[in-house]
Amino acid sequence: MSLAIVHSRGLDGLSAPEIAVEVHLAGGLPAVTLVGLPDTEVKEARDRVRAALQNSGFEFPPRRITINLAPADLPKESGRFDLPIALGILAASGQIPERACEGIEFAGELSLSGELRPIRGALAMVLASEQRGRSFILPEESAREAALARHGQILSARTLLEVCAHLTGKARLTTLENKDCFQHAVDMDAPDLADVRGQARGKRALEIAAAGAHSILFVGPPGTGKSMLAARLPGLLPPMTPEEGLESAAILSLLGQFRPERFCCPPFRSPHHTASPVALVGGGSIPRPGEISLAHRGVLFLDEIPEFDRRVLEALREPLESGKIHISRAARQAEFPASFQLVAAMNPCPCGFYGDSSGKCRCTPDQIRRYQGKLSGPLLDRIDLQAEIPALPADVLQKAPEGDSSNRVRARVIQARRRQLERQGRPNARLTPREVDSYCQPAPEGNVLLKQAIIKLGLSARAYHRVLRVARSIADLSGSAAILAPHVAEAVQYRRFVNP
Repeated sequence: MSLAIVHSRGLDGLSAPEIAVEVHLAGGLPAVTLVGLPDTEVKEARDRVRAALQNSGFEFPPRRITINLAPADLPKESGRFDLPIALGILAASGQIPERACEGIEFAGELSLSGELRPIRGALAMVLASEQRGRSFILPEESAREAALARHGQILSARTLLEVCAHLTGKARLTTLENKDCFQHAVDMDAPDLADVRGQARGKRALEIAAAGAHSILFVGPPGTGKSMLAARLPGLLPPMTPEEGLESAAILSLLGQFRPERFCCPPFRSPHHTASPVALVGGGSIPRPGEISLAHRGVLFLDEIPEFDRRVLEALREPLESGKIHISRAARQAEFPASFQLVAAMNPCPCGFYGDSSGKCRCTPDQIRRYQGKLSGPLLDRIDLQAEIPALPADVLQKAPEGDSSNRVRARVIQARRRQLERQGRPNARLTPREVDSYCQPAPEGNVLLKQAIIKLGLSARAYHRVLRVARSIADLSGSAAILAPHVAEAVQYRRFVNP
């Protein structure tokens, strides 16, 4: 038969539309024509497939070969189509039976020797293929990642010869089971909070942030432990549920950054301050996720946040509210989830020593205002907690007790988060305004205190709701069903940004 159709998957944002690889052999001068809106990587498959077939002992047909990747209006990228193209040529030339490819989808990049190399987006493709009820053959490394999908048969292959032996019935490929991939769900390797000496206020703010999934800003001189505190937040968070883990894994898989041993561990992303808006929010001619989506269900740490470009910081405002980012380009649109915890750190002034008892600061009030003004009011309004991390004298650091370990704090966080899920089904930071009115109303004394704080601090309606959410998290940590005045007072203290 001179026509064969092999099924595969493309990537369009987080979705993985089905791709039909149609191979037709005709008479005429030997040539290979590849159509269907392929990019450079896909066009180069002609040479990779030819070498892989010949080095695997197959014949590359000396005929006019037309390869169509349908649908034609969807851009095709990466080397994942090497394997289905090679199998389509073998089936069209009669070297393997065409019916052997029915009910199976294929993806994999071929080396010149015929070995299969891992691909990006394997998990997203398998999740999409489950709806069709087909099995999926993938390279060995990609198959381990894709086996996180709950349904569907995942077959692992190392070479093109192994795939052909399976299709002809000479040997069977290894089937990966889903249950083998959940054993690392609590494998937390984050540094210990006990390493941070002193800074009880910063540790307390970090625990509150972990309990309610709140965003937090640390302000203090250089070397006071702001980055150390931020790096320890993932170790305080409860493990993700399998559903949340799949969401995060599917996004990381799109860029080939997912590690199965980190499944269900909250991701921690820390981009450099030279990152562009596209690097942070995502984009490209074929939209790909940025750092805020790669941090989905985890932590996004922005160190030295005033050094980031103003456009980069302002791009955070919408996803901090909505938990998603919609990327629009002239030809393509894509939506990625971006429900992350923002942790930011900054110095109080350009030299870093404003407010320090050492008297090192030589910055003028105008310089300090300009520096702190790099964070706009609307962005600061969206950060739930703002904690000052002061410089501590050497004798205080030496005598400071070790403090609670990450495991002890994490146990309290898990208990508080469990109360939130039982009460409202989501963390406090993600409550809607209507849910805030239902679950976060303080006791009468706390309500009076909050009204006074709104007047004195000039809090906006958004800041008012965020104070209530933080107060609710503080109450949950203490095991209180009601939000009392001390809870509100502590929550208000975290809205005082350092100003000259």
